[in-house]
Amino acid sequence: MINNIMKIFTFYQLNALLLLVILIPSGLQAQTRLDEYIAQGLGSNQGIKEQGFLLKRNIYALQEAKSMFLPSVTFSTTYTKADGGRTIDFPTGDLFNAAYRTLNQLTGSNSFPQLENQSILLNPDNFYDAKFRTSLPLLNAELVYNKRIKSQQVALQKAEVLLYKRELVKEIKTAYYNYLKATNAISIYQSFLKLLQEGERVNRKLFENNKINRTAVIRSENEVSKINASLVSARKTEESAQYYFNFLLNRPLTDAIITDSVPLLPAQDNLQLNDINGREELAKLEIASGINKNLTGLAKSYLIPKIGTSLDLGSQAFDWKFNQKSRYYLLGVSLEWNLFSSGRNSYKIKQAIASEQAIGAQTSQVSQQLLTELNVRKANLQSAAAQYQAAQSQLKTSQTYYNDMTKLYKEGMAIYIELLDAQNQWVDAQLQSNIALFDTWISFTAIERANASFNLQ
Repeated sequence: MINNIMKIFTFYQLNALLLLVILIPSGLQAQTRLDEYIAQGLGSNQGIKEQGFLLKRNIYALQEAKSMFLPSVTFSTTYTKADGGRTIDFPTGDLFNAAYRTLNQLTGSNSFPQLENQSILLNPDNFYDAKFRTSLPLLNAELVYNKRIKSQQVALQKAEVLLYKRELVKEIKTAYYNYLKATNAISIYQSFLKLLQEGERVNRKLFENNKINRTAVIRSENEVSKINASLVSARKTEESAQYYFNFLLNRPLTDAIITDSVPLLPAQDNLQLNDINGREELAKLEIASGINKNLTGLAKSYLIPKIGTSLDLGSQAFDWKFNQKSRYYLLGVSLEWNLFSSGRNSYKIKQAIASEQAIGAQTSQVSQQLLTELNVRKANLQSAAAQYQAAQSQLKTSQTYYNDMTKLYKEGMAIYIELLDAQNQWVDAQLQSNIALFDTWISFTAIERANASFNLQ
């Protein structure tokens, strides 16, 4: 029986050594699958699509602002039907009837009729006016500043898209490493569980043959129960990590995740640890400062007069007549100059200048915050790497202790519970090494986010 246990211990010891090899592989093959997932996430994530739609909206707004410098043509028509209201009395009969009577007497005819006085309605009755109006701004400073602001808003939204993408990359990589952490923990638990189950079976046989006391059997049962509970917890953690990872990629939550081999520790020398110039937050603030400068110019644009021109081509007449007399054109030039507005314009200028100053103060504050964040992330990475190195040292120590205890147990110089305690220490060291490894990669991902070093192209 003891020889069977030794064979099983040796078999799972080899498996554990293979697991160690997996935990410390060649670092040249780490990121291939992850890069594919990142590309998939950037192409399918709903948040990225939303930001893209907002960018299109701003581009269309810029095109609208540019079109305001071009001629515009409108068609308008009015038709008037009127009765009553103000009139103009015209004494036609009083003016001409006496003369007409004299003419009739001289000619001996009735060729000149008698006229009645007229009452002419001022409101046009059965009258239409249809025209095409072409208008073109010749000088309008508001349109110039409006176009500049719209252009900067496009740049601002582009920075927002990059910011969202960079945050998404960080979330995808973090979720990926958390998933790997859970799956490796499950593998460790499963290997250990098989070992414990076989040990429990052997201990029962030994107990039934009165070779050992009941303590070893009870301890075996408790260990199996404990590892089963840990295994269930690890599987739930893996399931949650899988759901969140697939959510980021806009895939069905239960889709399988194909992973690469576990990477080595990240190379810290390749990071620009003190550089935050690539952060999109600073780019957005710089663009916002430019927008506020143009808003200040827009507020001052009242000092420049607005000059425009218009051309009307139309027809107007009574009873829907359309002929040479009804057609007309009207060319006009307009000038508008705001000379007095009770201080409203100066208040607008002061508001714009205050906003510009606020952006400047905010930029300084955000720069300090981002630099502080980067330094904190750097400290976290160094701490995580140190934890991993310590876990590796503990893993080697616990493995040596377990090997020594296995030899003593085989020679009958140690009891099963001592062997089990050594085995527990070894498994705990594997779990801690697994956790420390992926916590290091998660800290590395946080630095990539903090200094914007990940290449989104």
